[in-house]
Amino acid sequence: MADALKDIYNSKFLNDFGCMVKAAYKDFQCEGFVASVTAPPWDELPLRARMHRIAEVLGNYLPKNYRDALEVLFSVDEYCNGFPYLFFPDFVAVFGQGEQHWELSMHALERFTQRSSSEFAIRPFMLRKPQHVMEYMLRWSSHPNEHVRRFSSEGCRPRLPWGTALPMFKKDPAPVLRVLEQLKADPSLYVRKSVANNLNDIAKDNPDAVLQTARKWMGTSPETDWILRQGCRTLVRNAHPEALALFGYAKASKKKPLCGNAVLTAEPGQLHIGDSCELTYFLDMNRDTKVRIRLEYGIDFIKSNGRPSRKLFLLSDKTVSGKAHLSGTHTHSFAELTTRRHYPGIHRIVLLINGQEAAQTTVLLKEAKTGH
Repeated sequence: MADALKDIYNSKFLNDFGCMVKAAYKDFQCEGFVASVTAPPWDELPLRARMHRIAEVLGNYLPKNYRDALEVLFSVDEYCNGFPYLFFPDFVAVFGQGEQHWELSMHALERFTQRSSSEFAIRPFMLRKPQHVMEYMLRWSSHPNEHVRRFSSEGCRPRLPWGTALPMFKKDPAPVLRVLEQLKADPSLYVRKSVANNLNDIAKDNPDAVLQTARKWMGTSPETDWILRQGCRTLVRNAHPEALALFGYAKASKKKPLCGNAVLTAEPGQLHIGDSCELTYFLDMNRDTKVRIRLEYGIDFIKSNGRPSRKLFLLSDKTVSGKAHLSGTHTHSFAELTTRRHYPGIHRIVLLINGQEAAQTTVLLKEAKTGH
């Protein structure tokens, strides 16, 4: 996807942007700017590297004084909305980290995030002065603009995709949780999604901290409960006992299993990489009252080293009668993906209910057919 997106930075985009800047800053050399940006190895650069190249080259064509350069960008930023203009905050990260520019850079990131996003550009500042930057994050969490409030969460996510990791918050998420506390009932779904994703990040390194937060926040509002459900999704997927209990999933044990007579079959039992098989399951619940269940199947994929690695796939998540009979079919494809390669061998497939294995089967996966 990123490879396709990088083509938004074509000659027309760069020329149009250059003309816009020249209208605000008469000394801007539009042709030189475009030529410098697209000089080799431009064609080979991925998306983020292209953004960074544009930001760096801008520094050579805008006024040398950082404050004056920002004034030029401030004069055109109202016309520069959306994802393509992430190089505005990137410009701040490249040229604005000096001590003398700190406050101005924070103001610029607050401004630019309202039209694109400063979540990546804030991270080098965060790594240098986390306590100082988190003071801004707390302030921004109460900002009237939803984009700035989202930025206050997204910018301090410990594991932000595409972004530089923040190891200090992987170790101690307390400063991040103080920001999220301010956003836990935010009226904007856009913001609440970020809060949930931030919690999910934190849960991967500090599950107890997230569960403690969930116990404290639970019942605050429907919006907060939604955040917690999404924020604990990895814990639930991993069948963390306390997370399952917190969200009302029935507890299973060897003495009192959730179900009986569970069966899982796969047809065909032998197939080639690129083929699909049909999974069929049925099970009888074994409780006297209604229960909430998460029904999944897991495949122990054979990796290149010959060892298995399990991947889970959700079938249903619902409340059912304690004596319900559940059944269904699902087609699983063993086609090659950019995110998963398949290797031949016996693949174990399991049916899980609230994280507990209820039934199993196997398929033999063979090399892809010639010309498949």
